[in-house]
Amino acid sequence: MPRALIADDERLMREQLRARLSEVWPELEIVAEAKNGQEAVQLTEQHHPDVVFLDIRMPVLTGVDAARQIAQLATYEDADGWPGCEIVFITAYDQYAAQAFEQGVVDYVLKPAEPGRLLLTVERIKQRRAERARQDGSGADGTPSILPTHTPDMQQLLQRLAAQISSNSPPKLQWIQASVRQTIQMIPLEDILFFISDEKYTRVQTASMEALIRKPIKELVEEIDMKLFWQIHRSTLVNIKAIAGVGRDERGRQLVSVRGHSEKLEVSRSYAGLFKGM
Repeated sequence: MPRALIADDERLMREQLRARLSEVWPELEIVAEAKNGQEAVQLTEQHHPDVVFLDIRMPVLTGVDAARQIAQLATYEDADGWPGCEIVFITAYDQYAAQAFEQGVVDYVLKPAEPGRLLLTVERIKQRRAERARQDGSGADGTPSILPTHTPDMQQLLQRLAAQISSNSPPKLQWIQASVRQTIQMIPLEDILFFISDEKYTRVQTASMEALIRKPIKELVEEIDMKLFWQIHRSTLVNIKAIAGVGRDERGRQLVSVRGHSEKLEVSRSYAGLFKGM
């Protein structure tokens, strides 16, 4: 059975959505409900649902910020095989739907959720799930189709929506302040080839030097312009202009070659669809 999580700070809205979903998708199991974006992230990590319905405007974390964090949770290596989830935004604002959601990157439902429109969303989700199941079982290259949360279009969409919702949000970083041996250096963002994180530090790699910062990838995604970088792994961001090519090793893993550096960067299975057709 498909499983879902509902996140909305209004109890009546959650109850209404649950009731409407039971009409148009009776086999769907609602495994949890969240009152804010932070709860939505925590419950998603706990329950690994197939679909998350997120109200755009919620306290603690907005639905958009919650979606960005949820996208960080889904990797085959780090989430017990959970490939991620579909995101459906619940919004009372027509401008969001007109500007972003009609592009087909992500689904949306306007408040109050009308059965007809909700049914269209459900049919889209079912179709995408069926397409992924077919590809995962018999795909020519053996890689699963990419989930909406992991596409560059989705990452850029979430970034634009976050900026639109939070007009007072700070500007994106232009420089990274990092430790190089015993000194602190300011590294222009466009000079950085890639970021790789471990448990404590994130390595900042340019063509000429390596530096360290105490900032995880999930925070960098919030603070840098993701039009310049692709996330290819839960722990890795790569400068799009620095990508020289993509190959495979003897185990079939995708590896990104980087201009100006000999290191090859592994692409996790969750992000393999970024390089579909390469």
